[in-house]
Amino acid sequence: MKILLIQRAERFSPNSVENDKAILQAVGANLTAAGHQIDMISELALKTPIAYDAIFTMGREPETLQTLKALKGVRVINTPEGIDNCARTKLQAIMEQTGIPVPPKEGPDGFWLKRGDAAAQSKDDVQFAATKAELIEKVAAFEARGIHEYVVSAHVVGDLVKFYGVAGSGFFRYFYPTDDRQSKFGDEQRNGDAHHYPFDETRLQQQMEQLAKAVGLQVYGGDCIIRSDGSWAVIDFNDWPSFSRCRPEAASAIAGIIED
Repeated sequence: MKILLIQRAERFSPNSVENDKAILQAVGANLTAAGHQIDMISELALKTPIAYDAIFTMGREPETLQTLKALKGVRVINTPEGIDNCARTKLQAIMEQTGIPVPPKEGPDGFWLKRGDAAAQSKDDVQFAATKAELIEKVAAFEARGIHEYVVSAHVVGDLVKFYGVAGSGFFRYFYPTDDRQSKFGDEQRNGDAHHYPFDETRLQQQMEQLAKAVGLQVYGGDCIIRSDGSWAVIDFNDWPSFSRCRPEAASAIAGIIED
């Protein structure tokens, strides 16, 4: 099978360019070992026509998604429609419709303001506000930057957990970023060191598989807060993370879904 791998544009990989590239390369190595013919390009170099049997894409540029949506008879992982659905405003609506537990709109511990029209491209696209007055100021700053779609949620106290999955493959892993100190923007420290509160890991995986199906993703990741009582709130869900904490296992699982 002839397979194209599409790298994400660097503006969509803040502080993660090499890690994002590494997981795609690892998937390519697994596919090559399985006997497939592999090409890998940046989404900025994507041109039509596209003569491949299948495509694995991390691309997020609007032009990339439009090009992939127009393809007929070619399997695309993740689908461009699923990637589109990861814009926070759309994602928030899907999570609420699907019954996924999310943070309340307001609470006593501050607020998170997140860009809603696209994935975060810089630290400024995700902001913490300690008070309602500070939130109003930060919303005004978003508006001044031309960002008119945004999501506001209350800060949730508890353990921050990052999870990674490949839908339908059985692959699901989770980690506490304050344990290994890996961080993209440093926001993980807002919740402090993890207490490792017990929770139903199987149920979390089931809910995230349900969400992945609703969003339209096979390769996904995200973040949730585990409260002291074992309940959780999902604060982020995204298409194809870097899997930097579990890359070899993830690459094998991702490559394997081409045979599904």
